[in-house]
Amino acid sequence: QVQLAESGGGLVQAGNSLRLSCAASGRTFSAYRIGWFRQAPGKEREFVATITGSGSSTYYADSVKGRFTISRDNAKNTVYLQMNSLKPEDTAVYYCAATSMSFIVVTPNRYNYWGQGTQVTVSS
Repeated sequence: QVQLAESGGGLVQAGNSLRLSCAASGRTFSAYRIGWFRQAPGKEREFVATITGSGSSTYYADSVKGRFTISRDNAKNTVYLQMNSLKPEDTAVYYCAATSMSFIVVTPNRYNYWGQGTQVTVSS
């Protein structure tokens, strides 16, 4: 089992950057693929990015490709989401989630463990 906790959210102006962290408990953290999702008010939860357990492969939603970077440090049991060139439409609660599936997974219901979320607000 994995417990996840996000941090790093906040209020920023458009064009600026934020780095989110997802800290995990558990000795088998490297066995899990981690995904970042976000949910804006009145909208469904949407996929942002995912990374394999080893960190060797990543995949992004088209809306964030080239602006966001997902990475992980398994020695620290932490996954990061570096968000650059932020836009007002990036405003949402950001969640990290874990799955034991090795292939690319972009649907929330394939992830078994979730953090509580961190709010990101981008002002214009």
